[in-house]
Amino acid sequence: MGGNSIGEPTTDRFADDPAFAVHEGGKLSMVCTRAIGSMADLALTYTPGVARVSSAIAAEPDLARRFTWAPRVVAVVSDGTAVLGLGDIGPAASLPVMEGKACLFKELAGLSAVPVVLATTDVDTIVETVAAIAPSFGGINLEDISAPRCFEIEARLRERLDIPVMHDDQHGTAIVVLAALRNAAKVVGRPLADLRVVVAGAGAAGVACTKILLEAGVGDIAVADSKGVLHAGREDLTPIKRWLVENTNRAGYAGTMVGALEGADVYLGLSGGSVPEAAIASMAPGCIVFSLANPTPEVDPGMAAKYAAVVATGRSDLANQINNVLAFPGIFRGAIDAGARSITEEMKLAAATAIADVVGDEVRADYIVPSPLDGRVVDAVATAVASCAREQGVTR
Repeated sequence: MGGNSIGEPTTDRFADDPAFAVHEGGKLSMVCTRAIGSMADLALTYTPGVARVSSAIAAEPDLARRFTWAPRVVAVVSDGTAVLGLGDIGPAASLPVMEGKACLFKELAGLSAVPVVLATTDVDTIVETVAAIAPSFGGINLEDISAPRCFEIEARLRERLDIPVMHDDQHGTAIVVLAALRNAAKVVGRPLADLRVVVAGAGAAGVACTKILLEAGVGDIAVADSKGVLHAGREDLTPIKRWLVENTNRAGYAGTMVGALEGADVYLGLSGGSVPEAAIASMAPGCIVFSLANPTPEVDPGMAAKYAAVVATGRSDLANQINNVLAFPGIFRGAIDAGARSITEEMKLAAATAIADVVGDEVRADYIVPSPLDGRVVDAVATAVASCAREQGVTR
């Protein structure tokens, strides 16, 4: 309880908000797996017994996979520059999110996870710091790092480390979007190759979703940023946007995102803002709308339902929640179980297929992805990812 200037108690302004009660004191603690109830326990857990184990690992480094917790611990790393829909709020403010992510790893996949928030936004410093602490972990989950820095950070760490590294805001989102679109396409009776998709947002999630949809065989994609659809005539393109221009927008459309929606089969919103009703009404009959800004979708779900055959959002209180939690726990567990040195594109595609297959024959307009709390999801994803890693020969 706080006090005012004359020592009288004041009301705790957080007392009536249940979210703050959940986070009081943090959401994590470390639990020992070996009791220390005697001097003999102490001698084995610490010195002198521990010296024999450390010496063995020094002689044979791979023994660390058996005799330390590191192989089954994921570092959840952020610099706090792109947190949820809150933006650049800094490392301390991002810590509750990273703790929550660690809770999901443990509760859903049985993996321990440690939040690591960094008081720097310098790419070189982040890469060097994560590389330096990597021996303590079996995987690196990059989280809430702003684009375009996130692309370089992930790429450099993937090249440098021999443990799974994944920027979840990119690939977790992309994997679940692909799973959802596979099933939505079944609902409307269309193959992926026949779909024309408009992606609103060319940040981390937009780029990753575009790449995985292209890999899965989606027919054509137009990607729009705040200045309109990316096309060859634009002079303000970053390297990643130039790649998008070279691989999307086959018609060379140079207009607005709203204009691109006319006759389109799929809207994929990853940018915030709002889309006018007339734009959704102009889409093809039986269209699909994935409006993923959270908490306020770009397209009002009720309005979208008037025109679209399938509607999905990022919200847990509506049908068809496209949520990264369907992907990342199982992906890391599968990769770690298999001893994978990396997470490949094929492993991501396998994860998307596994998520879609959990729905199976029950697929319908309001059920294109399973619930994040469906116990089948993590096991299905982990099994598919581990099998794919072994088939590709990327395991230890």
